[in-house]
Amino acid sequence: MALFEVTENDRRIYEEELRDFLPDRILDVHTHVWLGSLTTPKPPHLAARTVTWPSLVAKDDSVEDLEETYRLLFPGKEVSAMMFTNEVHSVESGRANNEYVAEASKKTGWPALYYSHPRQSADETERMIRKGGFLGIKSYLDLAPAYIPEAEIRIFDFFPKEQLKRMDEMGAIVMLHIPRNGRLKDPVNLEQILEIKALFPNIRLIIAHVGRAYVKEDVGNAFSDYLNRVPDLMYDFSANCCEYAITEVIRNAGPSHVMYGTDMPILRMRTHRIEENGTYVNLVPPGLYGDPSQDRHLREVSAEDAGRITFFVYEELLAFKRACRALGCSAEDVSAMMYGNAKKLTDGARRSIYGEEKP
Repeated sequence: MALFEVTENDRRIYEEELRDFLPDRILDVHTHVWLGSLTTPKPPHLAARTVTWPSLVAKDDSVEDLEETYRLLFPGKEVSAMMFTNEVHSVESGRANNEYVAEASKKTGWPALYYSHPRQSADETERMIRKGGFLGIKSYLDLAPAYIPEAEIRIFDFFPKEQLKRMDEMGAIVMLHIPRNGRLKDPVNLEQILEIKALFPNIRLIIAHVGRAYVKEDVGNAFSDYLNRVPDLMYDFSANCCEYAITEVIRNAGPSHVMYGTDMPILRMRTHRIEENGTYVNLVPPGLYGDPSQDRHLREVSAEDAGRITFFVYEELLAFKRACRALGCSAEDVSAMMYGNAKKLTDGARRSIYGEEKP
């Protein structure tokens, strides 16, 4: 049985809109790989800090499922990924799935990041990176201390400076999913991004999801007043269908600082995303993801409209294509953002941490 269905409408969109636009080689710089059998239940205080809808797409994502996903979605393309795990609730709970990602990285030859916890010392973090052959760290805002209200979490609450200093010394990658309701335009986020680059200039810092700018209102003055001061930042546009945000990051950061990512397995979702009242809404087929009232970002459409809904990842890539067309990006620019920039970044981190040879 196929992992998921690819419809005639999906094939039409890929063949008519995406196949020729995309380069032959693709490196997805933002994917989650984990096994449900290795995962412990999420504590209530962590669940309250996250939206529900991403967990409805897949119970887990083995590396074999990820490979099959790429085969189904991108026929004729050579697709690889930078991987990290998911559902880390504590240092102990994350150990097994971090080890699984390390094994998957060795099996595939694909790069991977260690999912760190803020309680870990710099020494332990480095030890786990080197043990698993990782190229840096990824973490998440829900791991900030429980006493901090979700809306008040800051970057340094889940990426402590002790860890970041060690990543700077190693020349490692840091995948940053910024917190706070203001998202990319939040001044606390922006000032702390500037602080990271001032204190730790050798970190290979990736601003994930274009700073969670999923609608136009999330961008604000982030580039004009803040981020243009740090031209060596990297950005991925994973799980982002906002043409305005993608256009602005390419326009301001340049094609050499933007990278394709998906947030798989979430991007296997069937959805058409719209912007409404300053937020995003995922329009989904009826009954596919349970009761839509469980998350304010979900809304079901009619059965007739559902037939026109395709994969989230195709929606993301169509928004990226429109942004590239608006800016006059060349085929070389597209290839860099879909593959070359991530390859250069991961190769650079590997050389910095391990020398010329792969670990």
